[in-house]
Amino acid sequence: MNRRTDTMRRAGTLCVAVLLAASAWGAGERGTTTPGDRWPMFRGDAGLTGVSAAELSDDMKPLWVFEVPEGIESAVAIHDGTVYLGALDGKLHALDLASGESKWAYAAGAEIRSSPSVAGGIVFFGDGDGVFHAVDAGTGKSRWTFAAEAEIVSSANVAGDRVVFGSHDQYLYCLSVSDGSLLWKVETDGYVFGAPALVDGNAVSVGCDGYLRAISLKDGTEAKKIEIGSYVGASPAVLDGRVYFGTFDNQVLAVDLGSGKQLWSYENPDRQFPYLSSAAVQGDRVIVGGRDKMIHAIDAGSGEAVWTHATRGKVDGSPVIAGRRVYVASASGEILGLDLATGEPAWSFDAGASILASPAVADGRLVIGTVEGRLFSFGKAE
Repeated sequence: MNRRTDTMRRAGTLCVAVLLAASAWGAGERGTTTPGDRWPMFRGDAGLTGVSAAELSDDMKPLWVFEVPEGIESAVAIHDGTVYLGALDGKLHALDLASGESKWAYAAGAEIRSSPSVAGGIVFFGDGDGVFHAVDAGTGKSRWTFAAEAEIVSSANVAGDRVVFGSHDQYLYCLSVSDGSLLWKVETDGYVFGAPALVDGNAVSVGCDGYLRAISLKDGTEAKKIEIGSYVGASPAVLDGRVYFGTFDNQVLAVDLGSGKQLWSYENPDRQFPYLSSAAVQGDRVIVGGRDKMIHAIDAGSGEAVWTHATRGKVDGSPVIAGRRVYVASASGEILGLDLATGEPAWSFDAGASILASPAVADGRLVIGTVEGRLFSFGKAE
């Protein structure tokens, strides 16, 4: 073992300690936007860009609340009028988007911090015992399970007949959608918390070993291995061949996936704190939350600050861009709708409890849960 590898692995303990305390985070072409009537996975689309075509009202109110006393730390998925929620009670809940009424609940058997992904009538997620589940989206019946060697916080990404996710056992896995059989797995040198982005036939992943990897979906061969030199708990956002993500070394980075070159790094000049929030990227804007209690809007081309907005608590959840607004929540319990151009507040709500999860936006609704277990659905009151 060389000195760098030994240092990264020893310091990886810090990565795990911080991420376990804020594990709710458990593209490709220009203009990638998730259709406004659904939010099928963490960050919305295969490139994990965090952009929805939905338009939300500036006078949203809570339309319903669903309670899970054990707590909620991950984002929901929304598909075909159903909200899919993984919670710390060890259950995947399917709720009616309109009313919040329960349709069914699937018992995984261990806490769920992995945000669910819906594709082809199946809901995919991992649990705290390292079991990856495929559940029928309509009935809540198990299709199949796969056992990794450690907890799964990473959310899944799906392309055709393949589903990809990471695990605390330091592997990135690719399984068959149809039966859960292992197609390939790639060993890393650290825990894989973030979801992989899927772009141009590759899975793009960053983790606690200080590398950005592009791995062929076809056979698991490593197309790119780019040294970052810092631990990453966020998921990468990929747009137009660029990868954006925050690090534990208090930076947000932009990397050209083709050349492997770092294009820019951004830091708060006054407050040095890690970034666990995954970035939302649209056009020339990169939006990310920080443990410095701020929302940062960064110019995608230059890496310069466009605006910042101070919050009352750290921001580990990931922002979502919808229309002219960016929506994000902080550990103080405040949920904000900010003007995308200026960062000025347009809407806010105090949930009364800490929030680690990220918002899901679809069909005129914003859905998000608190660590005390209250899932809010916001929309325009009729």
